Amino acid sequence: MEDSWANRSSAPARGAHVAGADLHLELDRGGGAGVRAALVRSLRDAVREGRLAPGTRLPSSRSLAVDLGIARNTVADAYGELVAEGWLTARQGSGTRVARRVVPAEPAPPRTPRAAARPRYDLTPGSPDVASFPRSAWLSAARRALTAAPSEAFGYGQPRGRIELRRVLADYLARARGVRAAPERIVVCAGFIQGLAVLSRVLRQAGHRAVAVESYGLDLHWNVMRRAGLDTVPLPVDGHGADVAELDRRSGVRAALLTPAHQFPTGVSLDPDRRAAVVDWAARTGGLVLEDDYDGEFRYDRQPVGALQGLDPERVVYLGTASKSLAPGLRIAWMVVPDHLMDALLALKGTGEWQSGALDQLTLAEFMDSGGYDRHLRGMRLRYRRRRDQLVAALADRAPEVEVTGIAAGLHAVLELPPGTERSVVQGAAWQGLALHGLARFRHPEAGEELRDALVFAYGTPPDHAFSGAIEALCRVLP
Repeated sequence: MEDSWANRSSAPARGAHVAGADLHLELDRGGGAGVRAALVRSLRDAVREGRLAPGTRLPSSRSLAVDLGIARNTVADAYGELVAEGWLTARQGSGTRVARRVVPAEPAPPRTPRAAARPRYDLTPGSPDVASFPRSAWLSAARRALTAAPSEAFGYGQPRGRIELRRVLADYLARARGVRAAPERIVVCAGFIQGLAVLSRVLRQAGHRAVAVESYGLDLHWNVMRRAGLDTVPLPVDGHGADVAELDRRSGVRAALLTPAHQFPTGVSLDPDRRAAVVDWAARTGGLVLEDDYDGEFRYDRQPVGALQGLDPERVVYLGTASKSLAPGLRIAWMVVPDHLMDALLALKGTGEWQSGALDQLTLAEFMDSGGYDRHLRGMRLRYRRRRDQLVAALADRAPEVEVTGIAAGLHAVLELPPGTERSVVQGAAWQGLALHGLARFRHPEAGEELRDALVFAYGTPPDHAFSGAIEALCRVLP
């Protein structure tokens, strides 16, 4: 069996009809009647399977014969047989086309069980209000970026990412997050997960066997590190953040993944003494801290907590992303990398790791440089704060026994529940059309501290028009 393409690549003259569609056909090269029969079968199968839609104009017998390397009469005979069978039509001046046959209706899909129905309100953390993406401002920035883009921007690119974006990020991160970075130390990646995956593989190549993580966090992150060959060792989390003093008692651990500005999901900030202690631990042991600054821009009641990286740029890798500030669909994140890791990281990332599109990078650079990013963040900060305040007020009125914590920053709140009630409340929420996670969903399987019953309520995801309904449904299931 041999695959053959019938390609009509020449451009038609203005006003002319296209000679025919590109065809992918499988033919036996047996010669004579065998080739004609094979062509008839291929064309008939293409029509039956829907690969050739009704009304599609086929190449002329001469053109198809040339493309397939067979006799013109063989093609003409095959067309004639299919016309006689009703698969094709042939009219003077209209060429040979696929017949407009009645296609049987597709069977109706099975009914979705009630338990699997899509929830009315998605209150799971991980996404901002994507309906608020600044489409007009982004489109304007994209036009300016595309107009100014150098020709080499349309090539394959470099592992570090576009220099235009890295320059703008260096200025923004220094101004807004206290990060100490030159453009040469920034690496753009296709989302936080890609950055963490590459870093994990670099650590494994450097001899690391384990990474300390917070006892509450995302199993997605833990699994990425495990796939790179690293064990994850949980650190207790309390009201002051991760207990980094435990690092000295974790033998063989020389790296830690932390969320210092806003611990996920408990919402606390790493205590200043612990910030200093973890940087001291890294310097003393030759260790490394991976700082996940996933929503550092969204602080409401006081000035944002600066990045841990500013305390020791050679011992802290800073990871940020546009997923919460703009939209996850952009697939743009960034790392600020210590000099001693850069060569190994670029060598690994340059072996074929997926890279963010150059045009999106140039657009984000233009969007940030023009002030659009700051304006968007200010607007979203006000919007999210109003939702947070609306949630707190509703719970104070309808469920005053429920304590709300972790609300100084970020896009979610933690609702403390009476002991033993978390599972039943989550199940009740599902019946009310709420997609909602309990705190236990984010607990490391090897965590040793006592279980807490709580809900993690993401107020960033629902659009404004749906938020009141989501709160009303929540209040109906709270104990």
